[in-house]
Amino acid sequence: MDKDSQGLLDSSLMASGTASRSEDEESLAGQKRASSQALGTIPKRRSSSRFIKRKKFDDELVESSLAKSSTRAKGASGVEPGRCSGSEPSSSEKKKVSKTPSTPVPPSPAPAPGLTKRVKKSKQPLQVTKDLGRWKPADDLLLINAVLQTNDLTSVHLGVKFSCRFTLREVQERWYALLYDPVISKLACQAMRQLHPEAIAAIQSKTLFSKAEEQLLSKVGSTSQPTLETFQDLLHRHPDAFYLARTAKALQAHWQLMKQYYLLEDQTVQPLPKGDQVLNFSDAEDLIDDNKLKDMRDEVLEHELTVADRRQKREIRQLEQELHKWQVLVDSITGMSSPDFDNQTLAVLRGRMVRYLMRSREITLGRATKDNQIDVDLSLEGPAWKISRKQGVIKLKNNGDFFIANEGRRPIYIDGRPVLCGSKWRLSNNSVVEIASLRFVFLINQDLIALIRAEAAKTTPQ
Repeated sequence: MDKDSQGLLDSSLMASGTASRSEDEESLAGQKRASSQALGTIPKRRSSSRFIKRKKFDDELVESSLAKSSTRAKGASGVEPGRCSGSEPSSSEKKKVSKTPSTPVPPSPAPAPGLTKRVKKSKQPLQVTKDLGRWKPADDLLLINAVLQTNDLTSVHLGVKFSCRFTLREVQERWYALLYDPVISKLACQAMRQLHPEAIAAIQSKTLFSKAEEQLLSKVGSTSQPTLETFQDLLHRHPDAFYLARTAKALQAHWQLMKQYYLLEDQTVQPLPKGDQVLNFSDAEDLIDDNKLKDMRDEVLEHELTVADRRQKREIRQLEQELHKWQVLVDSITGMSSPDFDNQTLAVLRGRMVRYLMRSREITLGRATKDNQIDVDLSLEGPAWKISRKQGVIKLKNNGDFFIANEGRRPIYIDGRPVLCGSKWRLSNNSVVEIASLRFVFLINQDLIALIRAEAAKTTPQ
């Protein structure tokens, strides 16, 4: 009996131990159920509060969906075997387990290419619009016309004036982009088609001259006096060689420019005479008086500035009073088009910056100073420190011929021929007059000169 009682006690102790263990396991299982129920409700609250606070981006949505699917798969595979045999899954967990196999898990590398493609597509239009914003449609049309005429990107970069400064490399890259980049070429063509016809005509008039065109123009002699009919006939004889927008006036203006720079076939550049020595930098430095440079003092600077200001105002008043006495009008030139003569203009001495209208039979050329007033001030055209105060005189004789007499120290070049001091030379239409590196074209009003000659012929027999 003692052994039986001892066995019962041992079995009761073991049963109580197992009961306590089962109670602990049940309490743990209850905690797990509570935690699982809490896990079923808390993520909803968190997701709802997060949705209210801030919207998720696309990449966050993809990552959260991946995380949810992975946690659901882990819960379905890992939580189920760890449970007690007596515990049953709740209804919410049954729904989760039933839903997880039906939703396939998307592979992780799938969204990455879509994101990269989306970023690349968003970056490409920005570069295109930026490039098109720098290059205007007028610039593209100028570039295309100039390259088709010259076949040389270097001459296009030097000769064409675009809307802004482009380097040679930028011009080359733009030309290659128009040729080989389908996106840029398509957008550029669409922008050029929207240009106004007047803007297209203005752009075509600025097209560079090709070598074939200049070769045909150089055959016109420099001693001849071509008219608009001559250049119109040249256009009719060579329609394939000249650009479609060329006019007789444009050809005449370019021919005058070529003559001014000695680019015609019958012209040769004359060497400088040996007696006329060119002043170099060392000679000019020797002529500078160092004592005068050292005498500059800041104390008298303000007084000198006030005196100079009064002197300039006095000169301005004198010029305003002498406006009605001027015989030559100075007008700015905006292009290379020939000037329109009126009934009072006998001839025009035209430079690159200004033009001088000759309205009397005799005018004086030179450099104007405070004490020496002349008709044509050559300092308005450019640097005139080498020109004498009274360099020359242009006279119109009764027979309608113009003569220029040199009264200065330096020679005057007429069509490349030097006219020394004390000599004179006959001026014809389109003659190039060069005075101390300043070049002018002498243009004669043929209609008015013809009337003067007719009047002179009537009065001569009497």
